[in-house]
Amino acid sequence: MAQVVKIANVGFTTPNRDLMTAYYTETLGLKLASQGDDGLFLGSGNDHHSIALYPGAGSGIAHITFQIRPDGSLKEVAAQLERAGIPGELMSDAQPGIAELLQITDPSGNTLQLYQSAESAGHGISTTGIAPNKLGHLALCVDNIDAMVAFYETHLGFRVSDWMEHFFVFLRCGPDHHTVNFIDTGKRKLHHIAFQLRDFAHVQGACDHLAKQRIPLLWGPGRHGLGHNIFTYHNNPDEQKVELFTQLDTMLDESLGYFEPRPWHEDYPQRPKVWSFSPAAANTWGIMPPDGFMERGQH
Repeated sequence: MAQVVKIANVGFTTPNRDLMTAYYTETLGLKLASQGDDGLFLGSGNDHHSIALYPGAGSGIAHITFQIRPDGSLKEVAAQLERAGIPGELMSDAQPGIAELLQITDPSGNTLQLYQSAESAGHGISTTGIAPNKLGHLALCVDNIDAMVAFYETHLGFRVSDWMEHFFVFLRCGPDHHTVNFIDTGKRKLHHIAFQLRDFAHVQGACDHLAKQRIPLLWGPGRHGLGHNIFTYHNNPDEQKVELFTQLDTMLDESLGYFEPRPWHEDYPQRPKVWSFSPAAANTWGIMPPDGFMERGQH
């Protein structure tokens, strides 16, 4: 099994690379790590890059990149996955800063790229724009949620944190409550990408910055029930939902099996569970998302 330890970056194709570049650098505050004819790579924090932008006729996910634990070699990981019926391709220098990676495909057809070590761009956290701490998670609409959960648990080492009925699932690969979310909508597409901010004051500053950029909020600020993070959502120039969040639940000790206690929790201890589809699950502060946001029942 390949044990994922973090989400490293997400690559997007875009017909609006100039607008998307301006958004990610000037609005979000990511720093340029590398640029070439085939792509533009932007990062924050320790990672060489968090976002890759590739020219394309339409907007969509080009790849999702995870760092895995450095147990053995990528060749051995590829052989293990091959024996499990998951073919892969070992690639050299497919992304700047990553000398070797293994490319596989998940049950929804997403291209996953796994690596064990990468260069650091050394750019730290920006002092301009919103300047998030890191890329936090990715939410995907899927047409077979059980197959996706089984794949990510069995072959990539993810653990289920919470379910919202049998519709919305949250999986973790480290202490953060979730790194990937799957939403059973009968479609295959991006739902949202999320960046972690420092605290509630940072969320307020981000909202003011978005207002100056004439970028309206879609939903929030609020506090989700599942994961208990404070959130806001807005659209980037490709009409992709971007979440800015803080105060996400963490599980620091897997052997204990509960999330670190917080004053806003419903349960003590707060353990993984199945939530009902209810206002408390979506936003404990009460404001519900706009119509169609959750895409529930759109099979």
